[in-house]
This record gives sequence, C-alpha cells and structure tokens, in this order.
Amino acid sequence: MTSMPIDEIERIPCRVFCDANEASRAVARQIADLILRRADQQRTCVLGLATGSTPTGVYGELIRMHRDEGLSFQNVVTFNLDEYYPMQSESLQSYVRFMKEHLHDHIDIRPENTHIPDGQLPEESVADYCQRYESMIQEAGGIDLQLLGIGRTGHIGFNEPGSARTSRTRLITLDRVTRSDAASDFFGEDNVPRRALTMGVGTVLDAHQVVLLAWGEGKAPIIAEAVEGPISTSVAASFLQDHANAQIVLDEAAADQLTRRRTPWAIAAVEWDEAMIRKAVIWLGLKLDKPLLKLTTEDYNEEGLQDLLATSGSANDLNLRVFRSLQATITGWPGGKPERRKQPGDRARPDDHIFPKRVLVFSPHPDDDVISMGGTLIRLVDQGHHVHVAYQTSGNIAVFDDDAERFVEVIGEFNRHFDIGPEQTAHLEQHIERFLKKKQPGEIDSDEVQYLKGEIRRSEARAAARYCGIPVEQLHFMDMPFYETGRVRKKPLGEKDIRITVELLREIKPHQIYAAGDLSDPHGTHRTCLAAVGEACRQVAQDDWFSGSQVWLYRGAWQEWDPDRIEMAVPLSPQELSRKRVAIFKHESQKDKALFPGPDPREFWQRAEQRNRETSQMYDALGLAEYEAIEGFVRWQL
Repeated sequence: MTSMPIDEIERIPCRVFCDANEASRAVARQIADLILRRADQQRTCVLGLATGSTPTGVYGELIRMHRDEGLSFQNVVTFNLDEYYPMQSESLQSYVRFMKEHLHDHIDIRPENTHIPDGQLPEESVADYCQRYESMIQEAGGIDLQLLGIGRTGHIGFNEPGSARTSRTRLITLDRVTRSDAASDFFGEDNVPRRALTMGVGTVLDAHQVVLLAWGEGKAPIIAEAVEGPISTSVAASFLQDHANAQIVLDEAAADQLTRRRTPWAIAAVEWDEAMIRKAVIWLGLKLDKPLLKLTTEDYNEEGLQDLLATSGSANDLNLRVFRSLQATITGWPGGKPERRKQPGDRARPDDHIFPKRVLVFSPHPDDDVISMGGTLIRLVDQGHHVHVAYQTSGNIAVFDDDAERFVEVIGEFNRHFDIGPEQTAHLEQHIERFLKKKQPGEIDSDEVQYLKGEIRRSEARAAARYCGIPVEQLHFMDMPFYETGRVRKKPLGEKDIRITVELLREIKPHQIYAAGDLSDPHGTHRTCLAAVGEACRQVAQDDWFSGSQVWLYRGAWQEWDPDRIEMAVPLSPQELSRKRVAIFKHESQKDKALFPGPDPREFWQRAEQRNRETSQMYDALGLAEYEAIEGFVRWQL
C-alpha cells in the first residue's frame, strides 16, 4: 500500500473535532466572524440554513454569542434549505416552527429577512414560487455561507439520489429511507409527507462557502462515500467535491470511516504506540481473513505495513503482542474476581480486592440496559455485586396509543371489580378515550397520557430488573427534565439534569459506572444522556470515593465497538444469551415493532444478538476462543 497525500484521498476538506459541541462552537465562531466582517463592510450577510438535530448546537452557540457578546443579526438575511410539503407553518414538524424555536425567536434578526420555503401553497403555485425563491437569493447577493447536514442517502437539503448537479429549488418526492428516518418526528412513517420543497444541488453549489456538518457513527459510512468516493447523482453530497470553498465538519465518530482514521498509515507516517499497533494488526488479520498468529512478514509488507515491522519488531512478535492484548480483554468477571474464587494462573486486576462492588448502570431509555449489556448485567448480579440501574428518561413518547388505551381499560376493570374510586376511574377513561380519538398525527400527548405511557415503561423496566435479580429499591427513575417535552425534539441539557445525576452518584458512590456510548441514536437522547454522565462525573471527580471508580461505555442498541477499541469483552454462553433475550422481552411495549425503530427495522433484541454474535465471531476469526456472543466495553477516560 503506497502512501497518498490526504487531499488526494479526501476530495472535500474535512475538519475533525473531538465532539459535536466543540465542532458546533467552531462553526458558530466562523459564522459570527463572517457576520461581523460584513457589518464592518456595511454589507448584508446572507446565510443558508439547515434544520434537524445536527445544526442545533451551532444555533445554540450563536444565541449565546448574541446574548453574552452582543452579536447582532440586524445585517443578516437567511434562506432555509427546505420544507415538507404540504406543511402548515404552525405544525410541530414545520421548519418554520423549528427555526423560530432554535434560532429566530432568540436573536435580533428582522422577521422580513428570514426566508423558509412555503409548505402551505396550493400545488399549482409551487413552480412559480420556487423560481421566486431562486430570484430572492440572487437579489440578496447570493448565499455567503451555506450550512448543510447530510442524510443516510447522502442527500443535502432534500436532494435525494438522482438529483442533478444543476437542479434548482423545486418540489421533490422523498426517498423511502428519508421518510423512514423522519418517522419519529411524525409519530409514524405513514404520517410523513411524501414530498418536500428543497433548494437544488446547483443552488447549494452557488454559495460562496459551504459547511456540511455530521455527528455520530451512523453518518460515518455516507461521509466516507461522499468525501472519498466518486462524484455521483446517487450521493448528492459528493457534488461538493467540485466546490472551491466547501468543507465538512465532523466529530470523531462521524470521521471513523475516513481513510485517515481507518488506515492512517496509508496517508502518512504514524506514531506506532500500542493503540495504533493493535489497530493495524487487527485490521490486517480481518482484511486477510487470517488469525493473528498466522500473519506473516509478507502479509505486513504487501499491505503497506513495512514501517510497522521496521519500528516494532518481527511479524511473530507483533502477532503475539496483539493476540495477548486482545486475549486479556476477555473476562467472565466484569466486576472483578474475588480472591476466594481465584484459580492458579488467574490474572489479577487492581480492584479485585473490592468485593462486592456497588455498580451503577445508566440506561438512557428504560430498556437500553438489557438491550446493550443485559448479559453482563445478569452476570454482575449473579456474581454478588450490588447493581443499581438508573433510567435516565421516561421513554414515554415511545409507547403506542393503543397500548395506553389497553392499560387504562385494565385499570378501569380492576377498579370497578373492587369498587375502587369509580368516579376517578371513569374520568380517566373518558379523558384518554376522548383525547386519543381526537389526537392528530404528531400531536403532543396530554399530561395524563404522558404519565400513563411513562408508567407503562417503568413497569416494564421493573419486570426486566426483577428477572435479572435486581431489587426494585435499586432502580432509579430519573425522569431527566430535558426529555420531558412530549415531543421527539428535546430541550437542551440543563443544570437540573446534571444535578439529578450528581446527586445519584453521590448517593450510591459506585465502584463501577456503566453508560451508553453508542452515539448513533438518531434522536440524540443517548448523546445527551452521556453528556450528563460525563459532566456529573467531572463534578464529583474530587470526591474521595470517585478516585477508585471505573467508567465503562457499552454499545449495542445502535452500534457496536470495533474490536481494536474493546477493553473488556464479556463472553456469553447460549443460555446467558437466552436470559438476556427474555429480559428484553419484558419490555412488551417495544416488542414486535418499536414506535421509533430508527434506520434499523429489526427488533432491538435481534439487533443486539446479531451484534454480540458478530463480536464473538471477530474474536474467533482472529484466533481467540470461540463464544456464542460477546458484549464489548470501552473504558472512559474522563
């Protein structure tokens, strides 16, 4: 493998930041500097804006700059990329409402300077309107900076596969994948509009600057295709390769499939530390479908790893070194093995003397604990540790309406049978029945319905925990306020969310903390919950008890760890995998068909089992012991 300059591999310049927050601040600063330059020149600054969860961090930082630094938007004109069609401007899913809530209502921009495609027009007026939208952009002087997100199909705006490079603002039919991805916002794919108004690819390419944002592992494959693949109408974002001033801004997760991250030694000389050696040798074994201990000098040389051999020893030494490091990750004792249970030759770990341990598992939704680490959870309980589970959100929006109706009927029949509060029962039944019959697609549930749906999720979590052997008093329903909007779109993480998390940590003083590290959750809840855990851990970092704590990140609901990153691999037998499945099945409202399945149509137990099996198969392919399944964890260094 011959090294290539990065600008030949990455045909669109990419900037990679450690996380979405840091990236959002950098982009907001770039936009603010442009606004200020235009103001100094007494010129209008024309911004093209995007919607969705990706740019909200940028908008939040711009609002902060306006509030705290006096950044003015009086000289700013904005044009939004797109809007569903048909769409009433006051609807929950409208981009008019989105922009008001996330930016326009919090800054001093003139209302007449904001432009969003009109989803309320009669169809016969749409073509003329789209031409006028193009004319308005030109009359404003053209777009100075266009902000973009990217969809799983590679679309920018709503320019679906097949969109031409010269396309302009128009009405377009949405791709099935795009509608599936939007289903959560509309409480079901059937409610998603089939069409949308969108700026064209040509309109986007006319902007003086283009900045495309992408966060999370779920965007990594399409980013790599758009940046390193050929220009193609099947991936509209690939047309940015022809733009003289385009850039892509990524967090580390979204950059994961780029060559600079996947095989960095193919671009330039690298520092061969332990992590890089492990990454390269495992990559080589998987690429050649060879166990680690069978890799040869020729394998290393022919695949461009001559430098690794030259600096790190013989092929045999490297093979054994990485094999042993991978072998050391496998443990059947995730909480440590007490001295009384140790056998001759057992590997000692620094915290083995603490037994039993207090373990705190953070679960973003009420089922993420058993979906992602159910086997490990059961094993920790079976091995005698004091396991607590903290359900960070209620998960109430993910319950179907008919499940709520069914539960209130059971409550009513029970109360009538035992003559318990008939007036209150009748009132509740009537409210639920009336509300759900009149409920419009995407409408926020009433407080009573939200509470009932939350209680359904809580009862399922208790059932799963009891099956795993966890006492109910060791379950903590945090109901973090950021989540409790009744909508898919949540509030930003707030001080109360952090305070609740800090108080729980100080109450339990756990020796081990587990948190969800799969940031591909399309609704952003996992990302927000992990941010809360991270900030809370930083606040308790000086507490005496915290110095001995370990923080482990699990995955499984949306993504799995690559084998070179796994630091603890907990093997599961067929019986243990079956027990995990039963624990997941206790979440009956999420069984058969989840309300918000995301991009993967399979049930969560199927996703989890396949990912756990694939991890074990990779270990087997690399020459390690063969197991039914493996749950992988990464140590989080705060």
